[in-house]
Amino acid sequence: MNKLIEIITNYTTADFSTDLVIMGIAYAYILFTILTPVYLKKKGLISKFLARKIVHLFAGLVVLIVPFFTLPLHAIFIAASLTVAVYFSSRDSSVKQLKELYDSIGEEAEESIGRLQGPFCYSISITILITIFVIFAPTQLYFPICGILIMIISDTFASIIGKKYGRVRISLAYTGSQRTLEGSLTFLGSAFLLCFSAFYFFGLFNPISQRVLTIELIIVYSLVTALASTLIELFSPSTIDDLTVPIASTIVIYSLSLVH
Repeated sequence: MNKLIEIITNYTTADFSTDLVIMGIAYAYILFTILTPVYLKKKGLISKFLARKIVHLFAGLVVLIVPFFTLPLHAIFIAASLTVAVYFSSRDSSVKQLKELYDSIGEEAEESIGRLQGPFCYSISITILITIFVIFAPTQLYFPICGILIMIISDTFASIIGKKYGRVRISLAYTGSQRTLEGSLTFLGSAFLLCFSAFYFFGLFNPISQRVLTIELIIVYSLVTALASTLIELFSPSTIDDLTVPIASTIVIYSLSLVH
């Protein structure tokens, strides 16, 4: 909190201008990654499953821009506005674009409520994590970034590999969903690589405004986060894993950093 106050105190007009440019880039990227698969689905060029996975995989990558803000409070506004848009994307929405988004990426499991439950959890988890860390730990944004990247990429790859190559089924009745060993191993391996890359880039190679990490810490943090997120994903119902996986895994690794 003290660090955020210091940033605000020293914030200049030039900083604001730079942040506005970054915000413009962020919004342009989000619109492109959402509207493109919606358009392709409307034209029958891709399936609803693929359209959803494209949005899931690419839209959230905008979090990588957060450490580049001079005043990262702007990132909260971006995340919150995306959450509001997803919330109002429904079967009965009076806004054409929001109804088309629901029609293009809505899953069968969401038909009973007529809303994008998964993407809403996806958006709200990003908003929660970014808000908490921007306010209380703006120099350790690599923690929420890792949790979010795992949700975005590891979950997508695990789903694709599990559906296509999964042979060994892992059934947990209370979750209401099925996992495969192949999918979970894909999740674990990709989660480690993602965490290592994020911790290394933002914590050592080009820390910008972030607290510097050692290579030893990067390896330990990456291993723990990958293992924790894989177990959390395995035991989470598929309808809310976009909420449980990033938040719980970020809590685990941030708690470890406090102990250390």
